[in-house]
Amino acid sequence: MEKEDKTPHINVDYFEDLTGNIEDGDDKSVDEVGKRIQQLREERGISLQDLSDLTGFEVSRLEDIEAGREKPQLGMVMKLSKALDAAVGRLVSGLGTKLYSITRKNDRKPVARSASKTSKKSVYAYMSLAPEVQGRHMEALIVQLEKAEEKEISVHNGEEFIYVLDGVANLTIAKESYDLEPGDSAYYLSTTPHYLTARTEKATILAVLYE
Repeated sequence: MEKEDKTPHINVDYFEDLTGNIEDGDDKSVDEVGKRIQQLREERGISLQDLSDLTGFEVSRLEDIEAGREKPQLGMVMKLSKALDAAVGRLVSGLGTKLYSITRKNDRKPVARSASKTSKKSVYAYMSLAPEVQGRHMEALIVQLEKAEEKEISVHNGEEFIYVLDGVANLTIAKESYDLEPGDSAYYLSTTPHYLTARTEKATILAVLYE
């Protein structure tokens, strides 16, 4: 029987050159998401209680996010961006100032991390590939997933596309579970309950989020 070819469909060495070690990003950027949420909420004149009513997240949890004590997962950020009537990119990587973006492999982009709700354990780190573009409604990210047993199902507006670069990712969606290897991809409406983690100790994906 012919052995199945497990060679990734892209040059993984190029990907490693592009990102370097994603965990070694600028530590200051880790707390920026919470600060952006607070700034935007205050600009809109929305109280923490109002934001809690709009999203269903407890006030205490929102306080922890704004203070940088909790690192929100991307699904939560997308729900907050909807409630704050803002593009998700503004919360993920800030306002852009350019009409287009060219990303060179040696360019480093800000890194943020997300953690589980209860254990506060890091579940993934992500790097924005095009934070410079203004008025964008799509966010392209390199995401390094960690293996995690705790599942926090995500449901929010928008659409998502993921492409596995390295390792094995596991996507739970609509009560089904799929292991995705390098070269595998998935596209889904974010309103479908979903959860993404690493099946191996770590997995790296390209993720495109669209509002």
